[in-house]
Formats: sequence, structure tokens, C-alpha cells
Amino acid sequence: MVGEDGIAILPSAPIRTRSRDVEYRYRQDSDFYYLTGFAEPDAVAILVPGRDNGEYVVFCRERDNLREQWDGSRAGPDGAVNEFDADDAFPIDDIDDILPGLLETRSRVYYTMGAYSDFDHRITEWVKSLKNRASSGIHTPHEFVALDHVLHDMRLYKSRAEISIMRKAARIAVKAHERAMARIEPGLFEYEIEAEYIHEFRRHDATISYSPIVGTGANACTLHYVANNAELKDGDLLLIDAGCEYDYYASDITRTMPVNGRFSPEQRAVYEIVLEAQLAAIEKTVKGNHWKDPHDAAVRIITKGLKKLGLLDGTLQQLIRNEAYREFFMHRTGHWIGMDVHDVGDYKVGDEWRFLEPGMVTTVEPGIYIPASRKVPARWRNIGVRIEDDVAVTSNGPDVLSKGLAKDPDDVEKMMAA
Repeated sequence: MVGEDGIAILPSAPIRTRSRDVEYRYRQDSDFYYLTGFAEPDAVAILVPGRDNGEYVVFCRERDNLREQWDGSRAGPDGAVNEFDADDAFPIDDIDDILPGLLETRSRVYYTMGAYSDFDHRITEWVKSLKNRASSGIHTPHEFVALDHVLHDMRLYKSRAEISIMRKAARIAVKAHERAMARIEPGLFEYEIEAEYIHEFRRHDATISYSPIVGTGANACTLHYVANNAELKDGDLLLIDAGCEYDYYASDITRTMPVNGRFSPEQRAVYEIVLEAQLAAIEKTVKGNHWKDPHDAAVRIITKGLKKLGLLDGTLQQLIRNEAYREFFMHRTGHWIGMDVHDVGDYKVGDEWRFLEPGMVTTVEPGIYIPASRKVPARWRNIGVRIEDDVAVTSNGPDVLSKGLAKDPDDVEKMMAA
């Protein structure tokens, strides 16, 4: 990939400040962790093909008894070699003295510009300092190559080990959804239900992979609702979009349920359309289909269903061609998922939709949202339904990593009554 005249440089994620002297819980940059397994901040990984003293070099914090007393243990350069398989390692404070020397012999620099502006500036200054010495015969890099373009295509294809971790993350999220569904009743607040998820995630050494969406009534019609502070009311639906991160891999699951344990006729009618659309989309999540095929399957069923309910008027072909369904279904049916919940990887190759291949993992999540602002009969207003699962593409058909969680409306009602 990098070649004998190239060098790849990956910085770790910086520590982020939440407020004043309080920091966010540290989470390593996904690309950095994917290649190194090294979870500490203030580190830089270098790939230098053909280097005599080792091709994989790590710069990291030195061991420091005082700081480790406050902040926890560090691997140090020796640990980077002995525990994380680096060929060579140096203190991060020495990077300004050493890295320019590694750049001297290289023509191309593989690096992701724009992710971390402070480090972008340092890279630019190192290269500039070399160019200023070019008259003395020093070789300088003349080309920057986007490392993320190459690396993200690698991350798109999950190994069996990666899918095994993702299956574990999905199972933890399934348990959390089951825990919450058994707890739901009128009079509780959305944040109380959110707390059930966080409790279950932490019980299994997992954390949230994104801010949970716990939306009841009209809030279920807001796609990325995260306030989670409304009271659950009898007769409303509750849409919960919540997943966890386990060992750096995410799950992302959505279920919709009646607060009082029983779907109204209108709620069930909309729910069954979404469920039929989701099942059809999952069937299309197979090797050889285009990325867009599951979405097209969902669009057809949702448009047909909305027409049958009287919420859309026209021929099926016209409604699909004019995207009339977008008044009630305005997002794509899925996205890549992996180390990031909205994971990396192109959806098109050139101008064509990408073919689905074994190792790819996607969400399948159609929905129908009917806010009160829509000019529809009152009985349909404030109904928001989404059903989402994580699906791996295999040589033998779709593999639903989040299988086992109730989504048939009768099964949902039974689970809530248990």
C-alpha cells in the first residue's frame, strides 16, 4: 500500500475538554486503533517500509510514576514494543527531532488531512523545514496521499473476528432493549428508560455508541431526538434507537412500542408497513446486490402502504418516481456500521452504487414519521415508527447480528405484558 518510497503517519485522538478542567472519557481514534490496538492519547504511529531498524514505529508517552498515580498506567515506549508489537518506539516528546529524519527519504506521505488541525500544522511544518534545506541535497516528500481513502476501504470489510465482536455488541444491545421494554409504562419519563440502557450496557463492559434516542408521542417523529425528557403517556408510541460499543465496535438497534402495551389500530397499521419494508430490505441485503437495492425494496413497500392508508394519492410508479414518500420516510434505509456507528466506506464506486460483498455490515432501518404538522386525518398524527437491525453480508445470505429481539407486533405486546 505505502511502498518503499512512502511513509504513513497516524496520530491518536486528542483528549477533549468537556468543561473547564473536566475531560470527556477518552476514546481512541478508530483508524489509529484499527491499525495499532493502542488506546492511549498523545501517540503517533508511523509505517516506514524498508526501514532498517523497523518498519512500524510508535511515539508515545513515557512512563511517569506521578502521572500514572493520577491518570492510570502507561505502556511507555518499551510497552509499545513488547505489548503492542511495534518494531521501534520513542518518547512522544522526541517526535520533532526524529520524524523529520524519517520523512527525508520518502517521496509520498500517506496522511489524513483535516481530522486533527493541530497535527496537520505540525506535518506541514516538518515538510516545510525539509524543503528549506533542499539546497543541501536533502530529499523531501513531494506528494500527499489521503490515507483514509485506502484505510477506510480496508475497514469496510470485516473479518470473522470483527463480526464476532459486533455480534457481541448487538447481543448486549438486545438485552438492553428487552430490559427497557419490560419496564415501560405510562407515567415514566424518557430519561428513566434511557437509564435502563446505560445500566445494561455497563453491566457488560460496554458504553453507548451514540446518544440514545428515546422519543415518545410527537418526539418519535424527530429523527435525531435526544432530549429524552418527556413523560410517557397512555396511547402514545415510544421509539427507542439505542446501541452500545463493545471493544471498539458498535451496535445500532431501533424498536418502536406502545407505551400502554397495546397498539391502536392506526399504530399497528403503520407499524406493519414498516416491518414488512424492513423484512424485504433485509432479504435484499445479499452478496451481488447493489447498496441501493434494500432501500428500493423498502421504498416500494412503504409507498404502497401509505397509498393504501390514504396518506398518499397517485399511482405507485408516479409516487415512487416523484419521491412522494419522502414526506413520511425521508432518510436512507441503512448505513455502514463497524468501529463507528456511521462507519467508513464509500457507498458508490465511481458513479455506480457499490455491490454488497461478504464482510460488509449495514443497518436496515426503514421508518414512517407522521408529525402533527402534516395535513392528514388526526388519527394518524404523531405516529413515528422505525425498526432497525444490524445485518452482515455473507456468502449464504443476510446474517442479522441483532436477531432475537421481538419486532412482530404481537410479540412486542407479549413481551411488554410479561
